[in-house]
Amino acid sequence: MDSEYIEKLKSKCKVGDQTTLVEMDPGSVRTFDNSYYTLVAKRRGLFQSDAALLDNSETKAYVKLQSAATHRSTFFKDFGASMINMGRVGVLTGKAGEIRKVCSKVN
Repeated sequence: MDSEYIEKLKSKCKVGDQTTLVEMDPGSVRTFDNSYYTLVAKRRGLFQSDAALLDNSETKAYVKLQSAATHRSTFFKDFGASMINMGRVGVLTGKAGEIRKVCSKVN
């Protein structure tokens, strides 16, 4: 992660603070766009999964393509395709699944 961004986050979130919220996409919080990829390309993603995008040559190339793109971005087309694919995922319901109160723990 970018060292300047780490310092900025540390100034917002003190040790033990569990109430402060940090934007995942600063500067674009109210807009649905591809600016997320610009942040990831600069190593300013909040999650390990963001950083992992830069560890694989295929996903790294995609991040760079989207972060450099403007009107020719494939982001919206790709997002639409991913939503169709997500719709095909079998959702567990009833006793077959659960909504976790704490993501890392089984209820």
